[in-house]
Order: sequence, then structure tokens, then C-alpha cells
Amino acid sequence: MIVIYGIRHRLDPIKARLSAVIHECMMSVLGMPEDKRAHRFMPMDAEDFYFPGGRSDAYTVIEINMMAGRAAETQRALIKALFARIEARLGIAPVDVEIILKEQPPHCWGFRGMTGDEARDLTYRVRV
Repeated sequence: MIVIYGIRHRLDPIKARLSAVIHECMMSVLGMPEDKRAHRFMPMDAEDFYFPGGRSDAYTVIEINMMAGRAAETQRALIKALFARIEARLGIAPVDVEIILKEQPPHCWGFRGMTGDEARDLTYRVRV
């Protein structure tokens, strides 16, 4: 699951395009299937979203929650692909994007009535 935070007036108009860019990176780098998109947008009013100095109101935080297992090189490739494609397609400079990868062991995930370590029918690989 991916959660995206940003200032409402900047985030709302680009939600669909940003979701498409993020998912494109997830598919190309991690091998996620087309239909495996779980994005949650959290647009915030400017007075509720404080961010570091040197950033603009385009500042966007992307938290990616995933089962543990991807190699460090794969994680780096995902982060770099996100920075590059977000800048190229949406014009948001890398200084205004923060990406956090959060990994949890498969047994900490629950979906379709089972835990992640019980799932045998995933259509993607976790160990990449």
C-alpha cells in the first residue's frame, strides 16, 4: 500500500497522473502486476502540512509499505526511478519529493483472510 501526502491545492489536480507514475515504477522495477495498485492520497490544507526549509508547496511525501524481501539494489532503483519519472512527467523537483520505503515481514501482512506468509498465489515476486 502506498500513502501520498501533500498540500491539497497542489496534490488534488495531479492525483491520477502521480498514481500512474508511481505504479509504472512499481511495475517496471518491482514487477508488480497492472491490477495491483493500492494508493491512498492524503491531501492536506497548507496549515496542516509542515515541511522542511528549502522546499516548495509542491513538497510531496510518498510512503511505500511492502512485504520485506527486496534487495537493497532493487529498493534504490525504485527510489531513483520515482525521483526521475516524477520530475520528468509532473515537473516536481527531487528536492520536493520524499520517499520512504517501509518493509514488514510477510507474517505482519493480512489480506484475503490470510497472512502474507501463508499466501501462495501472489502474481508477483517479493524477492527481487
